[in-house]
Amino acid sequence: MKPSISDNKNIHDLLEQLSVKYANSGQDLEHYLKGLLEANFEPYWDYINLESLLALQHPKTDHPDELIFIAYHQYSELFLKLILHELKQAAFKINLDAAYLNERVVRINRYVESLAHSFDIMIDGMEREQFLKFRMALLPASGFQSAQYRFVELGLTNIENLLHVDHRNKDAKLSLLELLDKLYWRQGAIDTKSGEKTLTLKQFEAYYDIRFERFVTKYRKTNLYQLFLNLKEAGKANQSLIDNMRLLDYNLNVNWRLAHFKSAIKYLKQKNQAVAATGGTNWTEYLPPRFQKVIAFPSLWTDQEKEEWGKKWVLEQINP
Repeated sequence: MKPSISDNKNIHDLLEQLSVKYANSGQDLEHYLKGLLEANFEPYWDYINLESLLALQHPKTDHPDELIFIAYHQYSELFLKLILHELKQAAFKINLDAAYLNERVVRINRYVESLAHSFDIMIDGMEREQFLKFRMALLPASGFQSAQYRFVELGLTNIENLLHVDHRNKDAKLSLLELLDKLYWRQGAIDTKSGEKTLTLKQFEAYYDIRFERFVTKYRKTNLYQLFLNLKEAGKANQSLIDNMRLLDYNLNVNWRLAHFKSAIKYLKQKNQAVAATGGTNWTEYLPPRFQKVIAFPSLWTDQEKEEWGKKWVLEQINP
């Protein structure tokens, strides 16, 4: 004979806790329990919305490798979403301590390392001839328009650290809108011949600039770097946190960028001439870390380390 629920103290205690929870929200637990009796068990494919996920790839051409291109970019956006999820947890954690922040940084490092290591799918996983053909059907879309990547950058550090090199470390106080207008990546989508903004940049600004402004306002005092500096000032930033912050900075702003650059070299470099990217971005100036020197946590690096930011890797790839 099976024991009744009344004989199972754990289940009885759980029901009591649930009863209190639902009562506090003005709900009747009995109604929800009756609903459970009617509900079907949810299978894996429904839980992760597998059919919807697999239906999100819509190639614009008949070139088979375009599917790889689309799927990998969607994969990347999902990992960027996880990074933003960790940044949000840290930013709004009550009584934040070094241990909690360090765990978020460790997690983000895993995501970024997965992105950087998986980029071989793009570097070696497509036929160059196919790519150079199907890419023309993507105009003016470009990976440059990944807003989540821009949100990640803005959630990691103070906006002043993301300005174009010509505007960085200036004494003049700029408004938030002025700072946003001088972000380094905007210069990467300026037509080198006319000096005008590309359609890629115009579309991107029109769709996201207001959201960028809201995001920076929200994270101005709670971005990852600011959280770290607050802990450091309070004498609570341990060496493990410092080491993982440095690793994150290098993973994102050198390794991840250089994985992109390596892919661009393979597909867009023809002898001594570079093929323009789909969005008209000047990738030869925009992608190499040694040119922009985007460093999220500048106080964690020596002057020499900052001066040589990404330089060795790029030189090895261009002049093996």
